[in-house]
Amino acid sequence: MSDTIETLEYYFSFPFARYALIVGLLIALCSSLLGVTLVLKRFSFIGDGLSHVAFGAMSVASTLNFFMLRLTKDDVSENTKGFARKVIELIADTNNMIVVLPVTLIAAILLLRTGQNTKIKGDAAIAMISVGALAIGYMLMNLYPSGSNNSGDVCSTLFGSISILTLKKSDVKLCIIMAAIVIGMFILFYNKIFAVTFDESFSKASGVRADAYNLLIAVITAMIIVLAMNLVGSLLISALIIFPALSAMRVFRSFRSVIICSAAVSVICAAAGIVVSILFSTPVGSTIVAADLAAFILFSTAGAFIGRSRG
Repeated sequence: MSDTIETLEYYFSFPFARYALIVGLLIALCSSLLGVTLVLKRFSFIGDGLSHVAFGAMSVASTLNFFMLRLTKDDVSENTKGFARKVIELIADTNNMIVVLPVTLIAAILLLRTGQNTKIKGDAAIAMISVGALAIGYMLMNLYPSGSNNSGDVCSTLFGSISILTLKKSDVKLCIIMAAIVIGMFILFYNKIFAVTFDESFSKASGVRADAYNLLIAVITAMIIVLAMNLVGSLLISALIIFPALSAMRVFRSFRSVIICSAAVSVICAAAGIVVSILFSTPVGSTIVAADLAAFILFSTAGAFIGRSRG
């Protein structure tokens, strides 16, 4: 036990481990807040669809960086090359977020609007947009690789293997700001989200702009997806959103209790996953999802016993 504590103290003396833990806990908290609403509204697969869109957008951002660096190398004179390269490298640090966030937000709006179209049902719209974005993203990453290990880059983007451990201080600050926005919006519009989640028809009849709040839910979900890509990768984001909510629903019945429990489960599983990943050198994203799965099994078992005792 003492060896484990010493090992953790050693690793957390490095900034990258502390950054990973801070970002991981914030993303887990944000994901759990919207997860309950998405599950109850049967929007669970929107997270999966948007994660694929975010992967495609990140591939486009990487391709833009590739062409910008190539343009600097080929077309800029030797006198200005150094300065131009520094400018482009500065842009490249934030370019992914500049491209990925707006594209994912637009996709969230399109999925919501298209899902309401009688000609294209919601599940078909999600499949069409997500698979198309995933295919285009993978094609671009192969045509214009950002590094020598293209397979490793694709794996990291899809499963979050390395990126969470290479965060910069600016990434952490951006994550804190976006997480504060997500949490603030959820708290501010909690009553409206509650109303739209359980009875959208009654909400519209009582004067609540249900379409606007559905759009708000989609926008917040898109922000969470972009944040979570560095933690668990684009293919595992849905698990981060859905598992804590489903776990809490096995035991609790009220909306507020489920949200509080979901948040606690998500944060604990994220912390446990990061710690286990550091100790045993396992992929961070997969380890966190495995912890969420273990929590779901535990809560399902507890829920079954509670149900029998009530019966």
